[in-house]
Amino acid sequence: MSFLLKSTPERAEVWKPLFNSALPDLAFHVWPETGDPKEVRFLAVWEPPSDLLTRFPNLEVIFSVGAGVDQFDMSAIPEHVTIIRMIEPGLTEGMVDYVLWATLTLHRDGLTYIAQQKQHIWKARPNLVATQRRVGIMGMGTLGAPVAQALALNGFNCSGWSRSRHTVPDVTCHAGPEELDAFLATTDILVCLLPLTEATHGILNTSLFEKLPKGAQIINAARGAHLVVPDLLEMLESGQISAAILDVTDPEPLPTDSPLWDDPRILITPHIASSSQTETAGRVLLDTVQRYLAGERDFPSKVDRSKGY
Repeated sequence: MSFLLKSTPERAEVWKPLFNSALPDLAFHVWPETGDPKEVRFLAVWEPPSDLLTRFPNLEVIFSVGAGVDQFDMSAIPEHVTIIRMIEPGLTEGMVDYVLWATLTLHRDGLTYIAQQKQHIWKARPNLVATQRRVGIMGMGTLGAPVAQALALNGFNCSGWSRSRHTVPDVTCHAGPEELDAFLATTDILVCLLPLTEATHGILNTSLFEKLPKGAQIINAARGAHLVVPDLLEMLESGQISAAILDVTDPEPLPTDSPLWDDPRILITPHIASSSQTETAGRVLLDTVQRYLAGERDFPSKVDRSKGY
């Protein structure tokens, strides 16, 4: 029985001795060295190899080394294979930090002041305190809920929306399509942390933007394919949307001729909002494997194929 890692050398350097010490009877291989392919039961990877079925016939569990699994071709992964996405403290803390920074940047008119500095313009704008700013989080899962809590603790009037009902202290939670419009109507800064599924692809579009208060602002730290770029540009021109911070684009890297680069109302960061921390992620991964070997099969991070996340 073996574990195969197909990821970065940095992860391999930390994870292999960690596994070897805790699970000496489980062989740990680092791609492209796989050992006997028939012995591979666990695979940790960002994108599985295309010949997954034939290469590793006895595979039982695939771990995504990131929080998402939209990069997986689910049709190519047998139903009996368990898919588990990465949930670890460092990933969550990174996202909380990023969204707090992005929210404060928009809240305090950071993009306007950056543009004014380039034009040598000294002009103050009225300040609002956090309690006067309504921030809405789309996606209230393992990343969205802690982000919403952090925003609320920092004084923002915070609400959340997700497919299923959640309860988060000091956060007004909405659920399902029937509550989406009410959520949008009371959101000044909209943060997208949704998983990318067939239902959420292109969800940040004209129809949604028009349901926000005029002058609303956008933060997308989920996936680039959530956003319909021409719709955002049109809404910026009309004034319906006043600013956007985008950590993700479609495609990535963002092409050099994209109009997103040069619009002063848009701030681009190169998909750096959050990433799993090697040490803590390795320990979470090891703990999950140990529990699986002990017979546990129900994990909070286990992917529900019917939902796509």
